[in-house]
Amino acid sequence: MNTKERIVAAALQLFNEQGEANVTTNHIAAHLGMSPGNLYYHFRNKNDIIHRIFLQYGEHLRKGFTPINGPASANPAVWFHYLDAIFYVMWEFRFFYANLNDILHRDAELHRQYLAVQQELNINLQSLLRELNKQQVLIIPDSEIEPITEVLKMLVSFWVSYQSAQSLTPHISQAVLYDGVSRVLLLLKPYFHPDQGLELANLMAHYQALAGKPSDPFHK
Repeated sequence: MNTKERIVAAALQLFNEQGEANVTTNHIAAHLGMSPGNLYYHFRNKNDIIHRIFLQYGEHLRKGFTPINGPASANPAVWFHYLDAIFYVMWEFRFFYANLNDILHRDAELHRQYLAVQQELNINLQSLLRELNKQQVLIIPDSEIEPITEVLKMLVSFWVSYQSAQSLTPHISQAVLYDGVSRVLLLLKPYFHPDQGLELANLMAHYQALAGKPSDPFHK
């Protein structure tokens, strides 16, 4: 990695481990064993670094949720791809989800970029659900696709902050985020085609096992 990439990677690590509000550019520089002046040569301030991290976040959302069209979308391996993409984004950028409102409210330009990325994600997710309908994986009334998309985005966007608020000593582990992924499946469970009962049960069992929770029975 070049110096800029090392700074971004170090900042992301520290933000995730310690909370973005608790990390300064001096902390990042010290973590890398460089002078603050060297860091400022590459980034003017912490917000500049957050902007660079946000570019990575947006790219992962695009790659992870661009719909796979045609019969291939009915392959359970593709469903794992989408669900693992949810986990990856929540884990890799958990600092962002933990403090989403504060980060956006203090940076109007970042907020505008966030809204643009969310609009693109909204289009992709609705297309994805319609494709799964077409392939008879899901049976979602067309009028419900938009609100379901909104609820799914809301769950993922605020799962980290919600879980953090449930304890006086919050710790966001991978298991906590896998539990969030299993809740995505729970929301979609009533819409799965009856012929997909076994595949749904396998999916749910997989993510509940990763979350360290017993599986719930599903029936075709």
